[in-house]
Parts: sequence; C-alpha cells; structure tokens
Amino acid sequence: MAKEIWKPGNMLYPLPVVMVSVADKKGKYNIITIAWAGTVCTNPPMVSISVRPERYSYPILQETGEFVINLSTRELAYAVDFCGVKSGREIDKFEMLGLTALKAEQVNAPLIGESPVNMECKISQVIPLGSHHMFLAEVVAVHAEDQYMDRKRKFHLEWAEPIVYSHGAYFVCGEQVGTFGYSVKK
Repeated sequence: MAKEIWKPGNMLYPLPVVMVSVADKKGKYNIITIAWAGTVCTNPPMVSISVRPERYSYPILQETGEFVINLSTRELAYAVDFCGVKSGREIDKFEMLGLTALKAEQVNAPLIGESPVNMECKISQVIPLGSHHMFLAEVVAVHAEDQYMDRKRKFHLEWAEPIVYSHGAYFVCGEQVGTFGYSVKK
C-alpha cells in the first residue's frame, strides 16, 4: 500500500460532536459546539473539552467552573452546526433554535432537553495547550432520555441516531459491527 506523508496534524477522526451548554454568573445561557471532547477517566468519571480562548463561552467556563455536555443526533444536526458558527455574543441560541433549557441537578448550566444524554460537569483543571485550552472535568450527574431504554432498561443511543464530525462534515452513526470482547470469545 502506498501512503502519502502529510505535515503533522490531528487526524483522529471521526469525533463525537457535542453541544456544550453554559450559564454565566448572571444566568445568561449559551451553547457552544465542540468536536474536541472525550472521555478521560472512569473513576472518577471525567471528560475533557478543548476550547479556544477567544470563544464567547471560554470566560464563562473559566468564571463558573461548570458546563453540560449534550450529545447530538441527526435531529439536532442543524442546531449543532449553528451553535458552532454563530456567537452567543450576538444571539440567544436557545431561543433562536427553539431548544428547551432544562434545569440541571448539580450545576447552573442548563441541559438541552432535545439531547438524548446530558452530562453535568464540574471543571477540575484547565490546561493551556496552544490554540485550545483543555478543560478537564468530573461528571457529577448524567441524564438519559427514557425513550431510548428497552424493556430491560438498557440504553440504546443508536436509536437516537448520534452524529459525529469528520473533516468539516457531520455523519450519522449507529450500525453495530461487534461487541466488546467478541474477537476473543470462544
């Protein structure tokens, strides 16, 4: 197989694309789309998001130390894109998109009601990395939409048609091709 050599860059694709909701100290809500997000630790449950310091939500994250990660779906794709290209400095994204802001249990940032999973997060560390700063956060509460639970109470995110981001495009995922450990089962 022939391969081309490219300049160093991030080629870890596809990525989960999430909407991160925040609330400033005055209670004004905003949503920022993040593709630089991931799982960091199981115990305690921790995630990371990376944000450019010039983004409107950056000082809100710094000031409040909390946010909510809202998973995205095919149905939310337009909102995901919109929240990534429009600034909260200029508009109320919840109102503009007709999204439902729900009260969280542990943080002041709102949940996005239309998201199938919402993770309330409290920031434990901010790491300046260059173009982005990484916010490491502990997940302090998780909300899962019950319409994606089967009769045995197993959660099926694939029923919500989650989306991912890859090189400037959004894709629906959901086809199962295996299960954990299937390659070594006898």
